[in-house]
Amino acid sequence: MKRLPVFITMFIFLLCTTVTVWGTSGKPAITPDDALKQLKEGNDRYSSGKSTHLKIDASRMKDTTKHGQHPFATVIGCSDSRVPIELVFDQGIGDIFVIRVAGNVCDVDEIGSIEYGIDHLKTPLMVVLGHTHCGAVTAVVTEAEVHGSIPPLIDNIHPAVAETRKNNPKLTGNALIKAAVKANVWQSIEDLFKGSPAARQLAKSGSLKVVGAIYNIESGQVDILGTHPDQERLITSAKSH
Repeated sequence: MKRLPVFITMFIFLLCTTVTVWGTSGKPAITPDDALKQLKEGNDRYSSGKSTHLKIDASRMKDTTKHGQHPFATVIGCSDSRVPIELVFDQGIGDIFVIRVAGNVCDVDEIGSIEYGIDHLKTPLMVVLGHTHCGAVTAVVTEAEVHGSIPPLIDNIHPAVAETRKNNPKLTGNALIKAAVKANVWQSIEDLFKGSPAARQLAKSGSLKVVGAIYNIESGQVDILGTHPDQERLITSAKSH
């Protein structure tokens, strides 16, 4: 049997590799669990001081300009300057679709941005990332005086703080704030599902995984909380605003 010329063999190999990595739709062929694994591994590198800093150079900029963006995860996090989301997960240009807003709340604008990531860009993973020592959550817990457009922004956090106080009547100070940060992550996921038919449908079909997480600004580590404890009810019975 004749052997194929070397250049033809190499072409077939590259073609198969491209299909395997990018899939037939032009976007990464990656499962929600694999996407979450990539974020975890990236955070492990970051928190241990072993970040690779890959895909942030001029060639990556040119590649994503020419071929478009194909992120494998959508992440909504806080605007806090101590939470640089791409760096936290050791990812490069075009790897994750990031939304940042004080208190990592999910209201109309944020939900619309999330839907662009999960429905238009087809990211299989959605992460709501809270963080320790969150100023927005702290302001609500301590009933701090805020002005301008901040009060309507942090309105979304009030239900989480109220629920935390109700379930933990003896908690005070930093312990209360810590518990409220976690509750606020769950609240944001609940608000997302209530306000987004697309998120509910994608999660229900299994093509999208929505998880909560908390970033520790002291250690650099991200604690993955998993899916919302009441997700099944939220995706089957929630009605859009």
